[in-house]
Amino acid sequence: MLASFLITFREGLEAFLIVGIILSYLGKMDVTKYNKFVYAGVFLGIAVSFVIAYIFQVVIYDIEDEGYQHYLMITILLFATAVLSYMVIWMANQSREIKGEMEHHLDRLITTENIAGMVFLAFLAVLREGVETVLFFSSLTIGENMTIQEGIIGAVSGLLLSLALVYALMRGVKNIPIKEFFKYSALLILIIAGGLFGSAVSMMQATNILPTFVPVIYDISYILDDRSTFGIFLRALFGYNSSPSLLHFASWLSYMSIAIFLWTKTYAKK
Repeated sequence: MLASFLITFREGLEAFLIVGIILSYLGKMDVTKYNKFVYAGVFLGIAVSFVIAYIFQVVIYDIEDEGYQHYLMITILLFATAVLSYMVIWMANQSREIKGEMEHHLDRLITTENIAGMVFLAFLAVLREGVETVLFFSSLTIGENMTIQEGIIGAVSGLLLSLALVYALMRGVKNIPIKEFFKYSALLILIIAGGLFGSAVSMMQATNILPTFVPVIYDISYILDDRSTFGIFLRALFGYNSSPSLLHFASWLSYMSIAIFLWTKTYAKK
């Protein structure tokens, strides 16, 4: 639940911030008559995201061929890992330029009175984050033993809190450490991605796509079993495994080493 909360909180924050920038700029230019078209784009983006989420669930869970289903799940886990990693690094590098580019684009739309363009701008901002959330949500339910109910609770809580935070920022609250939040939430998301990558490796070993080599390199389940209540929590959030195979552990460690290096290098600039 915490993993889904963190991801939807961050995804929602990014989407709502972009929409907030659009609305604030329209207000500054005294053309708030276009606000309704921005809201139309937001609701359209949300609606299409829900449709994609439904299709995703049908595609994954209604497949009768178990082998094909496993291959599809592995693909989703690997793709989610790649997109999560890219999202964190890209957002950190582009965050300073987003506001300026958005305002420049809005200037053209306002000058030409391009209503469809304004709808599409808001629609695209919400849809991009919505599709990413659907992908991550599906990968969490596949790889981290998270139930749909837990995921929904975490996701809704994350979205509501992100909306409240953006509203506070737009209302002029200055003491919210938004840069620090993005910095350390980025690290947590990379850790979650590492857990998804480890789950993908384990699933590939279970389906004989990858060799096992050494089945268990250590076993600390007598200290903290990954099937216990706290163990499941750590598995869902950090990819914890109390008895990993050699390849699982080596793959997870390699990913985390590269991810933390890139995170440190990226945020050292700020």
